[in-house]
This record gives sequence, C-alpha cells and structure tokens, in this order.
Amino acid sequence: MKTLIINSHPDFKNSAHYSIQFQELFLELFQAAFPDETPEILNLYEKEIPRIENGQLLSIWNKQADNQLLTQEEKRLEKISNQLLTQFKNHKRIVLVTPLHNFNVESRMKDYIDNILIARETFKYTEDGSVGLMTDNRKLLMIQASGSIYTNQDRYTALDISHLFIEGIFKEIMGFSNIDNLRIEGTALLNQKAILEKGKKELTTIMTTFYNN
Repeated sequence: MKTLIINSHPDFKNSAHYSIQFQELFLELFQAAFPDETPEILNLYEKEIPRIENGQLLSIWNKQADNQLLTQEEKRLEKISNQLLTQFKNHKRIVLVTPLHNFNVESRMKDYIDNILIARETFKYTEDGSVGLMTDNRKLLMIQASGSIYTNQDRYTALDISHLFIEGIFKEIMGFSNIDNLRIEGTALLNQKAILEKGKKELTTIMTTFYNN
C-alpha cells in the first residue's frame, strides 16, 4: 500500500516534539515491515499550499466556472493544487502527523484539505447529499500530540473538535474505510517515559491492522 505522510507541524524539523518522535517511530515500524518500500513525506510548512482567497483558489475557481482565462500566477497555483490532489489520490494509506494548537489542526492543514476536497474528484454531490469517491480501501492514521488531556470527560472534552473534523472530512465526506487515532496526550503534564511507552504500544497495535486488506 502506497503511504503518504502529511506533517502539518510548523516546527517539523524539531525532534523534541512528540508528534515528530512518533512520526519517526512510524517510519521505523514501516521499514521493518516493508523493507523495500519508502513512504512519501509531505511537510506542509515547507511547501506552498494554495488558499481559498482572492488571487488564489477563489479566483481560479470563479474564472473556471465562467470560462475565463487564468493569469500566469493563477496557472502556477492551479498546477500546485492539481499536484497535491494527484499525490493524495495516488496513496491508499495516509498518515497525518499534527500537533493540537488552540484546540484544532494547524491552519496549513485546513488549506491542504481545501486542495483535496474537490467535487467529482474525492467526493460527489447527489440528490441525497454528498457521497465519497475514496472508497477503494483507503485508511487514515492521525497521530496527534497535545499538552493537555481531552479524553477525561471534563471541560476540555467539548473542545476536542479536531479529530471530529478530520474524521468527518476523510470518512463521512470522502469515504475512507477506516480512521485510526493515535492520541499522544498530556505531554505537558505526564511523565515522558510513560507517554512514549503507551504510545509505542498503541502504534504497534494499529500498524497490524492499518495495512491489512
């Protein structure tokens, strides 16, 4: 299964971050299981990601709808957007590596989704609502690190919206068959050794089913 790792951490080169450490652990487990394969890695904060705003995707889509010619800059951005979509569709296993900043995924991740959540490409509209087109055994693994704990059924639980957003986009809208969440929680509160041991055990278990057909 071709695997695409999407890293949305702004400080993606800093191995002190837990999400980066678990990306490296994933790579180690992947290499042990598939020694002849190499996942593709997309670092969102080292690549230009077109945005929905005037002069970018908004202008491109409006002009395309009106059969108007694009400027050279718009053509350049359209090419980048199309490349992101093609790359995404060419991989059946997606690993999303992200921190939890201000209760949600990073803004660059939202920009990325705006380039791959495209009608007639990854989903379609019907009389009964939208239907996913990514239904050919595609799976997502979301590795997310957070300083606090959001699964204790306390006042933070209602703010735990990032995984709902990702699950809604990938499974409910695009039609992915399965979403796995590896939550690296309490990094500012708990013992580092305990966090790493617990997370490693969970990731090892997830890996056994993530690549099952």
